[in-house]
Amino acid sequence: MESAFLVQLSYLLAAVLFIFGLMRMSAAKTAVSGNLLASLGMLVAIVATLLKAEVVSYTMIAAGVLVGSAAGGLLATRIQMTAMPQMVALLNGFGGIASALIASAELLRGGAAVSAGSAVVPIAIVLGILIGGVTFTGSLIAFGKLQELMRGAPITYPGQQVVNGLLLLAAIGSGVMIYQDPTNLQAFAVLAVTAAILGVTVVIPIGGADMPVVISLLNSYSGLAACATGFVLGNAGLVISGSLVGSAGIILTKIMCDAMNRSLTNVLFGAFGAAAEAGSQQGGIDRPAVKGYTAEDAAIVFNSARTAIIVPGYGMAVAQAQHAVRELMDMLEAKGVKVRFAIHPVAGRMPGHMNVLLAEANVPYDKLIEMENINADFGETDVALVIGANDVVNPAAREDESSPIFGMPILDVDYAQHVMVIKRSLNPGFAGIDNPLFYNENTMMIFGDAKGVAVDMAEAVHQS
Repeated sequence: MESAFLVQLSYLLAAVLFIFGLMRMSAAKTAVSGNLLASLGMLVAIVATLLKAEVVSYTMIAAGVLVGSAAGGLLATRIQMTAMPQMVALLNGFGGIASALIASAELLRGGAAVSAGSAVVPIAIVLGILIGGVTFTGSLIAFGKLQELMRGAPITYPGQQVVNGLLLLAAIGSGVMIYQDPTNLQAFAVLAVTAAILGVTVVIPIGGADMPVVISLLNSYSGLAACATGFVLGNAGLVISGSLVGSAGIILTKIMCDAMNRSLTNVLFGAFGAAAEAGSQQGGIDRPAVKGYTAEDAAIVFNSARTAIIVPGYGMAVAQAQHAVRELMDMLEAKGVKVRFAIHPVAGRMPGHMNVLLAEANVPYDKLIEMENINADFGETDVALVIGANDVVNPAAREDESSPIFGMPILDVDYAQHVMVIKRSLNPGFAGIDNPLFYNENTMMIFGDAKGVAVDMAEAVHQS
């Protein structure tokens, strides 16, 4: 009895550490200590679980710890910061499949005993298998799109939503059958298979531009699956940690949808990139010819500038240009230019993607300014430098009511005195929408790889 009390007390301590950790991670200056507090909370929860009377053998546990630690250590040392979205997608998937496997094991092990206990347990088992399965396969598809192992554009087919609806009904029906008879292995098989297929069919119609929202949502799903597994195992620590992850993921998903002025249903079911691409192909607008400028031309403009705002985007991540951009920032500041970075909430392919990359390049965090805090400054800025961003700086979102992205909050870079855009070509972004910014009189298009151009710019500024 005393041992069980200490275990529950340890879970309570872990929960407090989780909450304080999350609170401290809300600010850059305290984020590291917040991460450490949350990690300490997880350590306390793990140790408390291992001390429970139900644990009679540590052999398999030790083997799992060794394999998991080796795999985690290998990934941590091999994965580049630019591949972090793919890494996060995989980790979400691992969390989902772990929950699904545990719920499945408890169902297969318990059988009739499951229905003899609390009514919550069979419901939690069904939810663990369903949400965990969807999270696993959905995360694999997200990983494949981000890693360019498959098309990043939305993949659609006739009757897609009908198919998804039928799959969901099949999953719910099999879940009800499991609740009524936990020994029904056919229903278990149907639930597991439909959950796995549903994860694929839900994510494939979502384009690369919406991947930050998808990753955030799948992260929430992994937390909800863990929470359900906590009810299955009667583990308060797992319930608490899963609830925190699930709620945080949902809140972040809502924030990111608001940043795009779109609903979650539109992100999940709108096939945004495909619709926009089809619209752009039906009738283009005649645009003036675009002159390409050089890094030396940019250096001349920078020489007369006193303020500059750099807008990073996915192109910076692909080119791994963050260190070159940091060097350019140093060169500009040495010339007396005030440099800041404007961060759009959905820039890149995961929440906080640009923040992570620039932090890795040791860009001071106080130079990273959120969109709502810097937009008013563009009108008084000498140079706005856009590096690999497209849709988040598209004036059509502000001016063209017929545009698919109309109403989406953007960074108002076109209000700056001079705009420089580093881009490989004039091809539209993932949304498939032409960007009138590229044709403005105050815009200098500098074509090329973001890293190479940034290096050339830094050298040109230094030499000027």
